Amino acid sequence: MRVVFLEDVAGVAQGGDVKDVKNGFARNYLIPKNLAVPAAHNALQRVDRLAKEAETTRLKTLADMRALATALDGVRVDVEMRSGAGGRLYGSVTNIIIAEELSKLTGREIDRRIIELDEPIRELGLFNLDVHLHAEVDAKIGVLVYAMGTDPAAVLEALEEAAEAEETPSVEAVAEGEQPEKIEEDQSRKAGPESVSTEETLAEAETPDTIEAPETESEPEEDP
Repeated sequence: MRVVFLEDVAGVAQGGDVKDVKNGFARNYLIPKNLAVPAAHNALQRVDRLAKEAETTRLKTLADMRALATALDGVRVDVEMRSGAGGRLYGSVTNIIIAEELSKLTGREIDRRIIELDEPIRELGLFNLDVHLHAEVDAKIGVLVYAMGTDPAAVLEALEEAAEAEETPSVEAVAEGEQPEKIEEDQSRKAGPESVSTEETLAEAETPDTIEAPETESEPEEDP
């Protein structure tokens, strides 16, 4: 079926475009949702105006997403979860939970699908995630998953100290000109069996109560 698109449809067409699409896609999705109309004479006469309106909307959306990216970039979401031995969670942190927390922080509804999380988070720690807001706009956020009853600030500090200790060679080793591999080996040997894992650090951090962190429909596929 030949249709005139009334507005942009991601990955399909832009507003004002005249295209042939499968009958089922047009009748079951595009036309009911007022995204396109059959390419009749009257509709074809509106093509130029529709294209201009779509371009205006497109630019406004892009500006809006860039502003949101600026607000989100570098934001950290703290999620309190029950955990067991080794820092494993009872349950998991999903993109739905993260989207809800971001919505609280920004005052705007955040679609879970724009949060790039390959699989749910099932352990304590700090995770860096991408948020795909628009074809041309992305933002980066942090998600701190901490044990129930601990202080997220204390947990974050402990994580940073642990990371710094792992990455920074000792002054003595640097002075003696040791190679990085040798330095890491020596530090590992000094740490011995009593060294504290990241999970243990997270589970043992002390603290006050924190708020516990607690879909748009996907577009249907074209009929074959």
